[in-house]
Amino acid sequence: MESLQEPSALTARLQNTLISYHNLDENEWRVAKKSKDVTVWRKSSEEFHGYLYKAQGMVDDNPNRIVDYIRPGPYRLDWDSLMTAMDIIETLDQGCCVMRYTTAGQLWNIIAPREFIDFSYTTDYQDGLLSCGISVEHEEQHQSYVRGFNHPCGWFCVPTPDSTTTPAQSLLTGYIQTDLRGMIPQSVVDTAMASTLINFYTDLRRALKKA
Repeated sequence: MESLQEPSALTARLQNTLISYHNLDENEWRVAKKSKDVTVWRKSSEEFHGYLYKAQGMVDDNPNRIVDYIRPGPYRLDWDSLMTAMDIIETLDQGCCVMRYTTAGQLWNIIAPREFIDFSYTTDYQDGLLSCGISVEHEEQHQSYVRGFNHPCGWFCVPTPDSTTTPAQSLLTGYIQTDLRGMIPQSVVDTAMASTLINFYTDLRRALKKA
């Protein structure tokens, strides 16, 4: 578990880790699932026994508005179909906070609801934004949930070269490596993760279009 005693050190390490994922050679990734407008890749994680997933797709809007819908705040719970509750436990300096959130059961509840306590950090990246996070030790686990663990994860959102067009378009790229824990076959986890990332883009686009 990461410590919150030095948030600045944690943010620097987290940001550098995400940028290193973003700079990985294309040959290191293998396609896990593909839809019409989103591709999900995966590679073995160096953090735990599972996979690091990469998801990428275009989203019609500017990076500031898109990331406002992704990071902890008033919008996320309204549109993310996987998330059932979210509370910001502690607000820290430099765009950082600690949040507790819960997720719904998946695959006919083969994967039971999960609880996560994450440190979240949002910062500028190129002409856009990077919103990233990692699970931390903060409070006792709720007995009705299995406590999952997010290894370094995050979303890069940058405007496209044609972002002056209407509507604006941004390239959204996510890196996720979640240890769901509990007695779940790895094949079930792999199926759930790839599908969840595809659905994430669908839900996000729908929410932005409605707003």
